Amino acid sequence: MKILCIGRNYAEHIAELQNETPDAPVIFAKPDTALLQRNQPFFLPDFSQDIHHEIELVLRICKNGKNIDEKFAPTYFDAIGLGIDFTARDLQSKLKGKGLPWELAKGFDGSAPISQEFKPVTDFPDLKNIDFRLEVNGEVRQQGNSSLMLHDFNKIISYISQFITLKMGDLIFTGTPSGVGQVKVGDQLTGFIGEEKLLNLAVK
Repeated sequence: MKILCIGRNYAEHIAELQNETPDAPVIFAKPDTALLQRNQPFFLPDFSQDIHHEIELVLRICKNGKNIDEKFAPTYFDAIGLGIDFTARDLQSKLKGKGLPWELAKGFDGSAPISQEFKPVTDFPDLKNIDFRLEVNGEVRQQGNSSLMLHDFNKIISYISQFITLKMGDLIFTGTPSGVGQVKVGDQLTGFIGEEKLLNLAVK
C-alpha cells in the first residue's frame, strides 16, 4: 500500500501559502509509516515547532491500473474517507528555500491520520459536490467542497497512473482547502463529511 498526495488543489489554499498555481497536479508521497489509524492520538514531533493540519478527502483504490483514461477512472476507487496531511511547515519552508525535496516535512511518522470508516462511492449522489470540514476544539477551521478542486478525482487518478501504477488498497489524499493552521498539545481534531463525523483525534 502506498499513500499518494495532491498538493495545491484548492485555489484559496494556494493563495494563503502564496504559491504559484500549477498547470498539472502536484504529486508527493508519504511512506506507510505515516499512516495513523483508529483515531489514535497524534504526537507532536520534536523536530518541528510549527505542525499544521490539512484536512483532505481520501480516495481508496480498489483495483490495479496504469495509464488510466479519465472516463474509466471512476471504476478504480470504491470509497472516500477523510485524512489529515500533517505538515511540518517550518521544516518545509527551510527545505523549499534551499530548493531541496520536502518529504521529511510531509512524510514523518504519524503524519497521515485517516478515518476508520470509508464511505462507499455509491453513498454520494454527486462526487463533485462533497462537503467536508475540520473542527479544532469544536471550532470550524477548514471547510471545503469537492467542486472547488482544481483537478477532480478522475483527473487525479488518470494523471498519477501515467507515472505510477495504482494498486488495490492505495490511498490518494486529494488536496486541502484554505484555513490550515498550527496544532498544539491538547487540541482535539474532528473531521466531517457532510454532517457525519468520521475522524476524531487528540494532539499530544
